[in-house]
Amino acid sequence: MSTDARLALITRPGCHLCDDAKAALDRVVAVTGDKWVEWDVTDDEGLEREYGDRLPVVMLDGKEHGYWRVEEERLLRDLTTPQL
Repeated sequence: MSTDARLALITRPGCHLCDDAKAALDRVVAVTGDKWVEWDVTDDEGLEREYGDRLPVVMLDGKEHGYWRVEEERLLRDLTTPQL
């Protein structure tokens, strides 16, 4: 599941927290100019096994950044802070 986007949101259809997370990511990327992609656990058995019980999951640069709720201020900070 490689992508040029720094952000990925792991979701499942019908998940109200996932809908909230999508709106939060839209707000974040409106500020940073980044892109995000959605990965549906129903399309990937491995994602379902790994993350299915704590959706939605935010991935930043291929690493888990958080789950259930998007911490918008923390995510903004982590996206805009230069990596050393």
